Amino acid sequence: MVDIVSPATRSRMMSGIRGKDTKPETLLRKALHKAGLRYRLHVARLPGKPDLVLPRYKAAILVHGCFWHMHDCHLFKWPTTRTDFWRDKITGNAARDARNEAELKRQGWRVLTVWECALKGRAKRPLDQVLRDSLDWIGSGRAEMEIRGYE
Repeated sequence: MVDIVSPATRSRMMSGIRGKDTKPETLLRKALHKAGLRYRLHVARLPGKPDLVLPRYKAAILVHGCFWHMHDCHLFKWPTTRTDFWRDKITGNAARDARNEAELKRQGWRVLTVWECALKGRAKRPLDQVLRDSLDWIGSGRAEMEIRGYE
């Protein structure tokens, strides 16, 4: 399938996609802050620069976009153009995520992954439920958890 926009337009569109401070990330950050939690953002010394780090709880929170991190939900669909490039790019992202998460755990960090579909799209959960689940996990001491949209 041929792309419907010019390469220059596509490049401009793709360059506008944020890697941090995304809408799902800021939604969760504001809710956690309002609940009284304080955190650090994108700590460079930790593997993968987690979106939120709560040193007091030895917890790292990753807010993953479903497309970029190959989540098995309605928000992920393989692109139909430049399929080799996208397969390499997206599977590489997923492999890097797994390595970073394993290294965080090896260093003693607990890891919560919040998927974009939990906060956006037809399968999204109410924000207060995502917040409640996040707060429960933070206080629980469990090593890991994943919050995703309704199936």
